[in-house]
Amino acid sequence: MADWTEQTARAKAWFEGLRDDICAAFEAIEREAGSEASFEYTPWTREEEGNEDPGGGVQGLMKGKVFEKVGVNVSTVKGSFSPEFAGQVNGASAEHPGFTATGISLVAHMTNPHVPAVHMNTRFLTTQAAWFGGGGDLNPPIPYEEDTEDFHARYRAACMAHNPTYYEKFKKWADDYFYIPHREVHRGVGGIFYDHLECEDEAAFERNFAFTQDVGKAFLDIYPQLVRRRMNSEFTDADVATQLEYRGRYAEFNLVYDRGTLFGLKTGGNIDAILMSLPPRATWS
Repeated sequence: MADWTEQTARAKAWFEGLRDDICAAFEAIEREAGSEASFEYTPWTREEEGNEDPGGGVQGLMKGKVFEKVGVNVSTVKGSFSPEFAGQVNGASAEHPGFTATGISLVAHMTNPHVPAVHMNTRFLTTQAAWFGGGGDLNPPIPYEEDTEDFHARYRAACMAHNPTYYEKFKKWADDYFYIPHREVHRGVGGIFYDHLECEDEAAFERNFAFTQDVGKAFLDIYPQLVRRRMNSEFTDADVATQLEYRGRYAEFNLVYDRGTLFGLKTGGNIDAILMSLPPRATWS
């Protein structure tokens, strides 16, 4: 396996910087709403038998006036996949189970039902292969066409700056991925999702890293705009009921289908960090 130590360190530093910028932006919104809520950061260390340096991460969590619950997690872990899981991961096998993974993962559940919930993550993984993945998707309990269009337009611009085929390809990937088969509904109004942007050499790493950085910047640019647009909207008990039912669908997807949840559980991740995506309240009719 090629040595991607330097590249992993660069990606890790970028993800941590993006975390800091996002958390500062979200805390600024809380201040505008008259709230002193701030992120609480909890470091965690991964454990793996026989591994002296398994890595770990930091879970960032804030519960405020605008953000009912938002988690922004960063982690960098390395070790070996279990034999039964190794064959399911790009570039890994029972004979070559080693991996490293670094990334940022964010989920925000909002107090006001008119403010869309959101998910974003970007990551860099290495096995016998090396690749980037990630994306962002909007999850409004009460959709607004304007919000959907603006969210997609910002990601479209990020994609078009790198490859004219990316947006349509990655939009479809998100539509296909964030779908709940047993409900026959999509989890939200989509966005982009990509995986296995292969880094065959240094040039490919730089190209895919630049794109992944722009995906993170696009999120930081557009989502706070949408929050500010809706956070002071009046809402009713019926709106809250709609929100809680929608959150039930969100929880179903993350627990039954989400690959990131499975990856975290299969690689000895921090349980609280893995399940921070679950909403603070939800209902099932």
